[in-house]
Amino acid sequence: MTPEKLIIIGSGPAGLTAAIYAARADLHPLVFEGSQAGGQLMLTTEVENYPGFPDGILGPDLMDQMRKQAERFEARIETADVTKVDFGSRPFKVWVGANEHAAEAVIVATGASARWLGIPGEDRLRGRGVSACATCDGFFFRERNIVVVGGGDSAMEEALFLTKFASKVTIIHRREEFRASAIMAGRALAHPKIEVVWDTVVEEMLGDEEVTGIKIRNVRTNEVSEMGTEGVFVAIGHRPNTEIFKRQLEMDEVGYLTLRGDGSTATSVAGVFAAGDVADSTYRQAVTAAGAGCQAAIDAERWLDQE
Repeated sequence: MTPEKLIIIGSGPAGLTAAIYAARADLHPLVFEGSQAGGQLMLTTEVENYPGFPDGILGPDLMDQMRKQAERFEARIETADVTKVDFGSRPFKVWVGANEHAAEAVIVATGASARWLGIPGEDRLRGRGVSACATCDGFFFRERNIVVVGGGDSAMEEALFLTKFASKVTIIHRREEFRASAIMAGRALAHPKIEVVWDTVVEEMLGDEEVTGIKIRNVRTNEVSEMGTEGVFVAIGHRPNTEIFKRQLEMDEVGYLTLRGDGSTATSVAGVFAAGDVADSTYRQAVTAAGAGCQAAIDAERWLDQE
């Protein structure tokens, strides 16, 4: 088979931006967008912090516009999940089920998925008061009473950020002490807007059209009660979508792909690049993912030119 010049795996802001730049560079990229196309923005309602949309835009609408822009420059987009890869030799091999594809270069943009509680009402109310991203959605909760679920550094960061908007932030944690670093925990505990409910888990999200409260259970006494709230931020971490890249690409202990460290998007395998949340445990924003997608396409183009 004749190898593709470039295969892009993933179709969030990173993958589609990479597709736009790569297509304009005449790399004729083949994009496997996955069965859940569009990344995490498909689960977001209003996006108000993406440049160029002063009145905001719905997450799915933003991703639809990016997709159309990539297709305008003749990027080929297939709605399919990549199930296996082999980066051990070139051309690289990428499988969709039993179908094998070859590529001279690959951009991995499979993103990361927020860890959710998996409780009743959570899926139904996601985007209706239930969120996993304070920097994305905190602005909508001005002067509201909200809840953050978690006990690690990410939960402390979310809670502290949300104090800029909310009238009160209640952290609910299943243990009697935080797992967060001492500095982060200390900042949260000292903040006048933050209260903590210890030894407690959330068992259900309550509300019809939007969140109105939560059902909680004390893990020591098993006492169940309800707490009113206008927003719930689940902050129990993210899971990078890198399962199929194990033993193929270097990654950290959590699973985020590690980059070469010189500012490029190059991974541990020459010719394979990574962009967006799959390699970013810090920012996790649509605009930073798009920027990394641009970088990855340029890096891939330059690398191919040198081969």
